[in-house]
Amino acid sequence: MPRHRSHIAMIGIPVVSHVLPSLEIIRELVARGHRVSYANDPAVADRIAATGAEPVPCTSVLPVADNDWPTDPIAAMDLFLDDAIQALPQLHAAYDHDPADLYLYDIGAYAARALAESQGRPLMQLSPTFVAWDGYEEDVAAHLRKLPGADAYREKFAHWLVDCGATTIDVDAFSGPPAQALALIPKAMQPNADKVDTEAVTFVGPCFDARANANAHADSDSDGWTRPADAENVLLISLGSAYTRQPEFYRQCVAAYGNLPGWHIVLQIGKYTDPQELGGDIPSNVEVRSWVPQRAILEQADAFITHAGMGGCGEGLLAGVAMIAVPQGAEQFMNADRLVELGIARRIDTADATAETLRTALNELVTDAEVARRSAQLRADARAEGGTPRAANLIEKMLGIADGPAD
Repeated sequence: MPRHRSHIAMIGIPVVSHVLPSLEIIRELVARGHRVSYANDPAVADRIAATGAEPVPCTSVLPVADNDWPTDPIAAMDLFLDDAIQALPQLHAAYDHDPADLYLYDIGAYAARALAESQGRPLMQLSPTFVAWDGYEEDVAAHLRKLPGADAYREKFAHWLVDCGATTIDVDAFSGPPAQALALIPKAMQPNADKVDTEAVTFVGPCFDARANANAHADSDSDGWTRPADAENVLLISLGSAYTRQPEFYRQCVAAYGNLPGWHIVLQIGKYTDPQELGGDIPSNVEVRSWVPQRAILEQADAFITHAGMGGCGEGLLAGVAMIAVPQGAEQFMNADRLVELGIARRIDTADATAETLRTALNELVTDAEVARRSAQLRADARAEGGTPRAANLIEKMLGIADGPAD
């Protein structure tokens, strides 16, 4: 137990891939005796309550329910700004009379920084994806500012900053690198990792409950999975939660790996695909499920086909499995290329994902001794980053109440 019980507030957005990475940190802080509140949309209140934290309703206008995200990056950025603008009054209503000792916040929850600055409270970002590096402005941000609609977006952002009570009123400074952040990803997945300001950012790796082999993507995080006794090898296929409407891809997977000697295949198809769309009789070695206990399976798997979302990449690295990356959108193409650079994966774009290419890639990966060696090394590196306990120690250190060293 810490020497002092603090009020720690987490402020997030209801995107599952942004909620899940930090849940075990929240659970750990509660277990250490802190009072933890968590402001987010009621849609994720059950997940929050399961950690022992107090859910604070903060309605979001992000298009999570229908998964209708724009492909234009400026339009997507504008959605997050609009969400922050409408969220801030809700946060003031919840926290002005009961301010937190420390605010934790997701990278998409801009309103959290405005709230903390208006109250003069400390703030720490929990990033579920890669962070900015020295040169990010020239490499990425400068290109975004040249896109259609960028000027109008920045003007709206600037007007909001003037009126919202934040002390940082420059758009680039406000939306740029935070003063303190925990990156909840393996450092191996960070672009230009050698250019990241390590005084501001600490890579703690994926944060899971070391005491439970639970799945971050299952309906129930306590679900487990038992490897069939006759399975010589296990392959997990999952495109996450947002990009699962891919019946043709699943059919190619079944054709590639159905009846493959010695292999048991776990195929997650999500809630947007009907199993009947896979066609015909499913081979007995293929287990088709809408949702799977992903982490539990990966700990017992030999290979992983992933959409290369950052969560899946981190779980694959922690499990030490070879991966076939089939990116679907956003930063997943960059992540897929990074996995290839690390020497543990093949990238196959969806249009090229035929039964032949998929089967060839799997065979090449699992018969390559160097892939096995690299996977084992990256697994050890990721686990050494500290995960949940280190993250909680660093949060307590920021509050000045840690009982021991944070690193």
